[in-house]
Amino acid sequence: MVNKKGRPVSREYIELTQLIERLHRRFLDVLRTELKRIGVRELNGVQALLLSNIGDEEILIRDLIERGYYQGSNVSYNIKKLTDFGYLEQERAEHDKRTVAIRLTDKAKTVVDRVKELEAENSKAFQDALGGAETLTDACETLGKLERIWDDYIRYGGR
Repeated sequence: MVNKKGRPVSREYIELTQLIERLHRRFLDVLRTELKRIGVRELNGVQALLLSNIGDEEILIRDLIERGYYQGSNVSYNIKKLTDFGYLEQERAEHDKRTVAIRLTDKAKTVVDRVKELEAENSKAFQDALGGAETLTDACETLGKLERIWDDYIRYGGR
């Protein structure tokens, strides 16, 4: 099958998956650059993103893993570092001492607020470059469909 430009769709699919990977790495680079700009040198982009994903709620570490954001070993390492740096507080659950809940400290909330501001600035710049929000919405819908296809493949296997 070919697209409107006569290119094989399978080639575009490969380009899309490579682009997704590069964009994720580039986004982490943007976060790291902003952290340096605001004087936060001990955090990396992954850790800043983790703080943003925790947000204002108290959350169990296993819930972060189950949501699919992170692998277990990466989460454990980063939670330890973020706690050591004073960005997270941890508390063991009363009912199960193996379960640990985490929440942001005020120090972390400052970083998360700046990340949210950066996301708003980049969102506006992106929409301006595209000529409106509709293209961004279409891109999100397309990538959401791709995520569902991959989820189905993982759960139910190939065709």
